[in-house]
Amino acid sequence: MTMIQGEERMKATIVDVAKESGVSVATVSRVVNGNYPVREKTRLKVENAIKKLEYVPNLQARELNMQRSSSIGVVVPSFDNMFFAEVLDGIEEHLRQSSYSLLLACAQNDAAREEECVRDFITRNVSGVIVVSPNTEMAVSDFYENTAARLPLVFVNSAREIAGISYVTSDQSSGARAALEHLFHYGHERILFVQGENSDSYRIKEKVYREIMRERGTFHPEDIVNVGEGNRIETVENTMFILMDMMLDLEPTAIFCCNDLMAMGAVNACQRMGRRVPQDISVIGYDNTALSQYTAPKLTTIDQHMGDLGREAARLMLKQIEENVTENVVLANTVVERETTGFRVE
Repeated sequence: MTMIQGEERMKATIVDVAKESGVSVATVSRVVNGNYPVREKTRLKVENAIKKLEYVPNLQARELNMQRSSSIGVVVPSFDNMFFAEVLDGIEEHLRQSSYSLLLACAQNDAAREEECVRDFITRNVSGVIVVSPNTEMAVSDFYENTAARLPLVFVNSAREIAGISYVTSDQSSGARAALEHLFHYGHERILFVQGENSDSYRIKEKVYREIMRERGTFHPEDIVNVGEGNRIETVENTMFILMDMMLDLEPTAIFCCNDLMAMGAVNACQRMGRRVPQDISVIGYDNTALSQYTAPKLTTIDQHMGDLGREAARLMLKQIEENVTENVVLANTVVERETTGFRVE
């Protein structure tokens, strides 16, 4: 930008460099300070813009920026459900190659605690935050929309789309359909649906269950069972006792559970009631956590490919940090048939 005669040309700012190179101000800062990993292609674009605009960094600001950590915060609702541990493995595996480190926080299945975790990460000056299975109460508030304007955010398995946030989710609608079709294949019609609370994952599966069972004329509202908190180790026992009570009056031939913890509780309930699995009643879970293949009998379940979810979340985070680009990714779910299904109902 040229000034009138007798005045100096206005100095370029970091905002000018960001606009010229097509990246975020944060990315320009990382290139200038050299304290964060940036892709070679992105770095060259920024350096060319700096030369073109003759940008001179503010040394005082640079010294302050050098104090920032090259960390990414990850919030999970619980440590009890192995689903989250396997997602974390995928995140860590991908970030390990980029020299970023993880800061981990547990929201303890509480919306207020989830917000507190994210705010704490912001005060720690992290480069971005990945939220795994965000609480539905939080997802509909303004908090995340406001946070996305301040730093990169990635959601794992959320159905709520908020501008400025990248998403990676498994196709749980198709997965729920696949689970029900698997049970229909073996002749099941009276199928209990077991879910928890405050999760988009449960809501998506319930919607599919209602639609399909109504289409078949076999929907009964009392067949939907809510066991409350679905991601604690206590979920197994809670599900067992709730189903033992319900099945005194109901005669289902199959149970579709929204995660493997609930499915383990369902199997335990059947066994305590003297009902053989799968000969008398079939059970299908969801997630394909490592424990599902070590139950007795081994659990039929839907594989969400948690490692892939984690790796994609990490990739999306780096893309947002380095290129200021958001992206939505949907991964396929698949049926893993083991021993809790397979017996045909006559």
